[in-house]
Amino acid sequence: MKTKSLFLAALVVLSSAVAFAGRNEEPRRTGFAIVPVKGSEIFKVVYKGETAGKVKLNIYNGDGLLILSQTFTGVDGFILPVNFAGLTSGDYSIELVDASGKKVEKVSYQTKRNIRHIHVSRIQNEENKFLLSVANNGTESITLKIYDSANNLLHTENKTIRGDFAQVYKLAKASEHYTFEVTDNDGNTKAIRF
Repeated sequence: MKTKSLFLAALVVLSSAVAFAGRNEEPRRTGFAIVPVKGSEIFKVVYKGETAGKVKLNIYNGDGLLILSQTFTGVDGFILPVNFAGLTSGDYSIELVDASGKKVEKVSYQTKRNIRHIHVSRIQNEENKFLLSVANNGTESITLKIYDSANNLLHTENKTIRGDFAQVYKLAKASEHYTFEVTDNDGNTKAIRF
C-alpha cells in the first residue's frame, strides 16, 4: 500500500513538472493606470513596463497644450503622484511613451473649493443679532439654515459667495439657543450652536 501511494505521489509531481515545462511563458505586458487619491487634488500615475528603459510622461490640458513633461531613464516601473492643485477644472490627457509605444489615459479634474473657515458671533448689546463670516477662496455656493432651540427652521437661504463673506442676521423669534448650519458645494456641513 505504501509503495502504491509513493508511486501515485511521484506520478502527480512528475505530471505537474511536465505541464509547467510545456507551457509557453507569456511575455510581460506594459501596465499603465491613473488612480485619483480620494479627498485630494492628486492623481497617482502607475506604470509597469516590459523591460527597463526610457519612459516619457506628458500631461496635456483640454486644449491639447503640454503642461508637464518628465523623462525617466533605466526604469521598468514607478508610481508617481501628480498634484493638480492650481490647475483649472477640466479634462486632461496623461500620455506615457516607452519602448512598446504610446498610451494615453484621460482624467477629469475638478478644483477643490472648500469653505476655509466659518465663524458666527453674537453681536453684543443687540438682541438676537448675529454675524456670520465665511473665509473663502474663489466662488462657492452655500446653503444657510438657522434653527431655534426646539430645532424649528427659522431661516434658510442659498447664496453664491465670491471670496470672503460676512452678513448680519437679526432673528425675530426669541429662542434660548440658535444653531447656524452652513453647507458648501461638496455637501460639507458645519453647525455652530449658541
